[in-house]
Amino acid sequence: MLTPARRRGVEFLDDPSVDSAIATRSLHDVARANRWFGGTRAVVAELARLLPPSPTASPLLLLDVGTGLGDIPAHARRIAAQRGQTLTTLGLELTHHLAAGARARAGLSLCADALRLPFGDRTVDFVTCSQVLHHFDVAESAALLQELTRVARRGVIVSDLRRSWLAVGLLWLVSFPLAFHPVSRHDGVVSILRGFTTDELAQTVRRVVGRDAHVQRRLGWRITASWSGE
Repeated sequence: MLTPARRRGVEFLDDPSVDSAIATRSLHDVARANRWFGGTRAVVAELARLLPPSPTASPLLLLDVGTGLGDIPAHARRIAAQRGQTLTTLGLELTHHLAAGARARAGLSLCADALRLPFGDRTVDFVTCSQVLHHFDVAESAALLQELTRVARRGVIVSDLRRSWLAVGLLWLVSFPLAFHPVSRHDGVVSILRGFTTDELAQTVRRVVGRDAHVQRRLGWRITASWSGE
């Protein structure tokens, strides 16, 4: 069976007290994996689908929750510019050193709790959240989805990993020639086993926020779910 049962596991980077150098090194590995194996492409492709067909009178604001090194906001600005749209991007991370590390790519960044976003209702045009949902338990993931929906004015995009034994095996194999840090290798495997099927993700969104999300499989064992903020 290529789809294992979902399991929790423990990821080193779930601990906010992990050494900042290790966290930063691992996030570089995540950014490379996003670039080469489809994580960035999955989010940006869904954003491109949701962007207004013509430029708006004022810049749009995108909040990327759990932004890592800010690689997704950087690509999002480029795809928006290709559409003639000005997109201001803001990355959010839980710790100060990670928020500071994201600033160069994210454009703007802040340190805050994803479960208590420091924004008013419908004050952000788009909210993206990539490979973050699987880190939370059932109650926390519900709170996260509710917060993303609360602050979004135009749309929410959640991207995560599609659970698969094949994906686990391939990640393990390629992590050695790509010189991933051992923490990245371990957390990557755990992340995949914490991932979702398309039905699971769709049902979770429907149960928590009452929306029928547009859910799609993407290359590289990724899934995106998007729904209107209205």
